Amino acid sequence: MYERSFAAIGERFFAKTAWPRASAIAEYVDGDKVFCLLYGEMYYRHLYMTSTPNAEQRKGSWENYCALFGVILHGDVNMQLPNVWLYEMIDEFVYQFQSFAQYKASQKRTAEEKSALDSIGAQVWDQTSVMNFLKALVDKSDIKRTLERERAGETTFAENEGYSLESSNVLRTLGYFALIGISRVHVLIGDYEGALASLDAIDLDKPGMFTKVSGAYVATSYHVGFSYLMCKRYTDAIRHFNESLQFIDRLKNGTTRPHALPLLIKKQEQMYALLAIISALVPGQQHLLDDTVALILHQKYSDKVSRMMNGEVNIYDELFSYACPKFIGSQEAYKTQLKAFLEVVAAHAVIPKLRSQLKMYATIKVAKLAALMEVSESDLLASLTAFNQVNVVKQWNGGASALDGDDVYCGDLRATVEGNIIKVEEMKKRKSAKTFFEETNKKLGFLLEDLASAKPLIVKPSAIVS
Repeated sequence: MYERSFAAIGERFFAKTAWPRASAIAEYVDGDKVFCLLYGEMYYRHLYMTSTPNAEQRKGSWENYCALFGVILHGDVNMQLPNVWLYEMIDEFVYQFQSFAQYKASQKRTAEEKSALDSIGAQVWDQTSVMNFLKALVDKSDIKRTLERERAGETTFAENEGYSLESSNVLRTLGYFALIGISRVHVLIGDYEGALASLDAIDLDKPGMFTKVSGAYVATSYHVGFSYLMCKRYTDAIRHFNESLQFIDRLKNGTTRPHALPLLIKKQEQMYALLAIISALVPGQQHLLDDTVALILHQKYSDKVSRMMNGEVNIYDELFSYACPKFIGSQEAYKTQLKAFLEVVAAHAVIPKLRSQLKMYATIKVAKLAALMEVSESDLLASLTAFNQVNVVKQWNGGASALDGDDVYCGDLRATVEGNIIKVEEMKKRKSAKTFFEETNKKLGFLLEDLASAKPLIVKPSAIVS
């Protein structure tokens, strides 16, 4: 009912109005406290979807989460809940925190709204309080220890999808998704290394619980990829975006929850925009993309990539504004992150013009290239040094932490100076036969999974025309 009926009933009967409050339905469930708290979580989520909540409603949702998480952390919970609900519970909790921060920072509120906001209390949707709840769920669930044991082969947490006949799945699964929630909060405040470190307990490069819940997989890939982008780890960002974009394409054809698809497609569009930015910053990364992803990226953004590579900073600004998360705080929070990003763009400004010249030669004298570019020889040598430096990035090396990595050269050209001669090396990067067959086998595996889950076509005898 959570995955299908609730959304369908909401669309049919409550498309523009709120569901009945928990107090209105309590008598039908014998006043069951936990039931009413769970219902309240969905009531407020629907309210956020269909309207702009006022200060009192935002406070009501916060208090409902406080009570619900309090029962889970300190009570004896013996129920099983769908993993997708438990993920979306954490996802919505972080979203409402983000929404409250924007509501609080808005300059468009009336005097009455400002007064109502001042009266609801400082702890309502406070960043410290939000993080404390998420960390409490992680600690009480002992999920980090569970995941350590899973890596050691002692448990089958992901294989069993967190379920157990002997105990409730609620606390341990909420603890797992709280790790993802903590990472997302770090992204929203601009702490990208903190966001990556928060996920150390989860092996992001292997199937796990987060890959079994579509929203969790896409949101994690987006925030991890964005964090890598802001940390200037471009090949790692590409890797996560590439996998998630393929996943969403498969999901479009077989989703059982069509109402959830628009949000995933929006994330897909944002990831393509971020890939376009990376393509302009560090050209020559085509070999890291799936062929279908590369084709769609070219169709959507080839013109803007060319313009960015020609130095049109406003296109970087436009795509960043569209694809970045909604940072916590006032407009200044966004401007701070944009400024940091544009400083990176400025460091890469040397690449396009220099690269276009270097592509034409295998060797060329320093004096000749300086004359062609209308700069002094000393400025050219400084530009060549900068050209090589910005193409060196850290790349994940298979370590336990997402922050682990080794320096690699990711550019498609490398220039070295020997005496008064510049030697240009083309860094040809093509997919190896091994990579090709691995990707083909993976796609075949996905097709077989889709076929196995598909319903057989039954043709009634009356439909057969002789």
